[in-house]
Amino acid sequence: MKKNFRRFAPVALVLIGLATLSFMAKETVTLRLHPQQGKSYTINSKATSMSLMEVQGQTMNMSQTMETNQSFTIKEANDTQSVIESQIESMKMSISQMGMKFEYDSEHPEKTSPMIADQTKELEKTIKKPVDLTYDAMGNMISEKDEEDMNSLGNVIIKMPEEPISEGSTWTTSNTQGVSGMEFTVEFTYTVTSISKKSIEVSFTGNILKNNDNITGTYNGTASINPATGIITKSSTKSNISMTISQQGLTIPMTINGNSTVTVAEK
Repeated sequence: MKKNFRRFAPVALVLIGLATLSFMAKETVTLRLHPQQGKSYTINSKATSMSLMEVQGQTMNMSQTMETNQSFTIKEANDTQSVIESQIESMKMSISQMGMKFEYDSEHPEKTSPMIADQTKELEKTIKKPVDLTYDAMGNMISEKDEEDMNSLGNVIIKMPEEPISEGSTWTTSNTQGVSGMEFTVEFTYTVTSISKKSIEVSFTGNILKNNDNITGTYNGTASINPATGIITKSSTKSNISMTISQQGLTIPMTINGNSTVTVAEK
C-alpha cells in the first residue's frame, strides 16, 4: 500500500496544484459597446446638489434637485459602431434659494415658476425630440458635435478599455462637462471590483484637470456594466466642485456638492 501511495502521490499533488491554479485564475473580459439592434431602454436619472456662494462677506446657499426620464433605441448595430436614437421623455426640477422655491415639470409646463421660465425654455427644446447618436465600439461618440446635448448617453456609455480586463484592472478616460456655464475636462479612473456573467462592477474616481484656474473638483462612485452590451445598468456618483464665477463685476467663490444616480431598464 505504501508503494502505491508513493507512486500516485506526485500525480495527486499535480492535480491539486492545477485545481488551485484554476480557482485562482481571474476571469477576463474584453469590454466593447455591442448592443442588440432593435432593443429599447429607459434611463431614470436623479441628481441633487447644494451650492454655497460667498457674496460680499455673506454666505448664500442654493439646493437643486432634477429628475430626467430618457429613452433610447438601438437603430443599427455591428462590430464597429452603433446608431442609437435618444429622446428626453420628461424632466422635473426644483430650486430652493433664499427662502424661495422654484419648480418646473415638463409634463405640466403651465405650473413653471416665472423666475426660471427663461432657463426652462432651453430645456423644453430638447424634450420629446429624438436625436440619432453614433458611437464606435470603444464607446466614443462619433456623431456631429451639435448632437452632444441633453440627449447624449454619457451617463450610460463610457469609453472602453483597450485591453481585456479582470478583477483589479484599471483604465482611464476623460470627458468634457459643464457647470454654471463653465466647461472643464474630467479625468476618470475606473477599477474593476468584480466580474460575473451578468455584470462588471467598477468603482471610479475623477479629477478636474488643471486646464482652468477657476475650477477644481473630484468625483467618486460605483457602476454596474452589462458585459454583453457594454452599457451601464446603474451608477451612483458623488461630486465636490470649487469654482470662482464673475457676476456684475463681482468675483464669487462657490462650492457645489452633488449626488446623482442612474438606473437603466430594458423596455
